[in-house]
Amino acid sequence: MAPPDVASVFRAEYGPAVATLVRLLGDITLAEEAVQDAFVLALERWTEGGVPPKPGGWIVTTARHRAIDRFRRESTRDERHAQAALLHARDEPQEVGAVRDDQLRLLFTCCHPALSSEAQIALTLRLLGGLETAQIARAFLVPELTMAQRLVRAKKKIRDAGIPYRIPTEAELPERLVPVLAVVYLVYTAGHTATSGENLIQAELCDEAVRLARVLAELMPDETEVLGLLALLLLLESRRPARTGPTGELVPLSEQDRRLWNHALIDEGQRRVRDLLRRGAPGPYQVQAAIQAVHADASRTGKTDWWQVLDLYDLLLSLHPTPVVALNRAMALAEVAGPQEALAVVDALTLEGYQPFHVVRADLLARQGRGTEAIAAYDRALRLTDNAVERAHLQRRRDAAT
Repeated sequence: MAPPDVASVFRAEYGPAVATLVRLLGDITLAEEAVQDAFVLALERWTEGGVPPKPGGWIVTTARHRAIDRFRRESTRDERHAQAALLHARDEPQEVGAVRDDQLRLLFTCCHPALSSEAQIALTLRLLGGLETAQIARAFLVPELTMAQRLVRAKKKIRDAGIPYRIPTEAELPERLVPVLAVVYLVYTAGHTATSGENLIQAELCDEAVRLARVLAELMPDETEVLGLLALLLLLESRRPARTGPTGELVPLSEQDRRLWNHALIDEGQRRVRDLLRRGAPGPYQVQAAIQAVHADASRTGKTDWWQVLDLYDLLLSLHPTPVVALNRAMALAEVAGPQEALAVVDALTLEGYQPFHVVRADLLARQGRGTEAIAAYDRALRLTDNAVERAHLQRRRDAAT
């Protein structure tokens, strides 16, 4: 196992180093291999001599030298390609300063619309997060070989399709930023409530999503939706300590011990929401963050300003009119106008294959004393749930509805 200081450098510097090496070498696989070689050497040297003052620069310089050595050794590679890459690499300075553009280039490449959502997430976690293939496979509950093949196919598609390694133009940016933010959000949601398995939360994915959101916010400080996503994740993450009980059981928001919430994350998230409100350019992630900020304001259950939450959902629905947003708005409507009015909204939605839809219906039916119908809705939700903790929670709710 790597010493803590080397491990922390790996987490901080792997993504930036790979991004820089991709620019220098023009090949994602070669860049990864070179950076991995450099970290292997770092583990040997730094364990004895300590981490150097500029570890990121050391890694990039060493990785470039390793890549040059590899080019020289490999006789099977197209000679002209190897020579061009070698000359390109030699022209680079020894020390690498800011790699803002390199990271953005790689991030937009990983999240290119030509790639599937699964491939976008896997590549982002691997190349920018530095997660091992086995870690990503465990997080998404697939065999390591399956995940490895998925990564190979994605990198091959980037190469074969000639997907450009560049930052989108100003005109392209709004459209191209959408999948980037969606990937980071999907990473978080996959960690927040695992789709299957024995644990409710995949903490590693939650941590990585927040880290990626912070990186994005540093790289793109003028993009309000980037900042909105970070605020949203901080506020959601603040409740993680209270989301499960002593035996790992799911604890819904209305029953959480709010003393367990991370108030440092709440303070930062709410500060960011206030800053965004002053900019006056609301977007879907910003509004979702504002909704979570209202929940964070309530010191105890029963103190939530549901009228404000409903108003924010009305705004969100106007910005992002989807059935899922309408479903979430209905939950706020139930607190303001009662479960009967909310159920009428829910029953008009077409979300039969969406598990939370049946959970919300079941809850609204149970609140009206319609136990038989609530049980049927819980049964449907249970059939759509593979997570053991969530299943146990829904079973308890179903039993209480009888």
